[in-house]
Amino acid sequence: MLLIVTMLLLGFVLGFVGAGGSGFIIAILVTIFHIPVHTALGTAVSVMFFSVLSGSWSHFREGNLYLKEGLIVGLFGGIGAFFGTRLTVFIDPNVLMFFTMTVLVISAVLLWLKTRVNIRVEEERTNPAVLGYSLIGLGNGLISGTFGIGAAPFIQLSLIKWLHFPMRFAAGTTMLVIVPISMFASAGYIVNGYFDTLLFLKVALGTIVGTYIGAKLTKKLPQVLLRYGMVITPIASAIILLINFL
Repeated sequence: MLLIVTMLLLGFVLGFVGAGGSGFIIAILVTIFHIPVHTALGTAVSVMFFSVLSGSWSHFREGNLYLKEGLIVGLFGGIGAFFGTRLTVFIDPNVLMFFTMTVLVISAVLLWLKTRVNIRVEEERTNPAVLGYSLIGLGNGLISGTFGIGAAPFIQLSLIKWLHFPMRFAAGTTMLVIVPISMFASAGYIVNGYFDTLLFLKVALGTIVGTYIGAKLTKKLPQVLLRYGMVITPIASAIILLINFL
């Protein structure tokens, strides 16, 4: 029951900031509930598929995402994610946990630097060639599949920097992008044998409901709060993972 309630609260936050939350889920499962890191990765990305599916639908209804662009980037991201999961089996658990923590910190710093100039001004979107969409998708998908995270901060940063999405649409579209990424990553981890059905059901029950509710606040609350939420989420995940090395 404690696990379900924890994931419900976590899902609420993730829905608001437009994150898949796999990194945060991994951190909590490994540090608080002592789940082996590879199993935590496999369970987290599988749960993430359903939570971002719920959250992206909520964002779509709230008018927070660009459907076409999100699907294109997400498709290429899914391909990258599957190949990333094939690399994970060769990485030592402690090394994998350290790399995941490092990626979360770097993503938060980069996102903070970029969003400081995008709180009030909404730039016009650009329409890059298919190559641009594919590179953004493949790169973020590879990060997601290898380190078991949704790579939401990297995706959000890519959408803001190269496609000039307003922050609200970057948050919503990112959740849509993560849908195919998490689906392909889940398939890869299941093939690798890193999946716990009972754990999956407990985590999914909490996060799916919480994510749907949280997504409804993205448009209603101030963008400054959204910005801080985007950055604090990966930082908090990294701090929780760091506890395992102390």
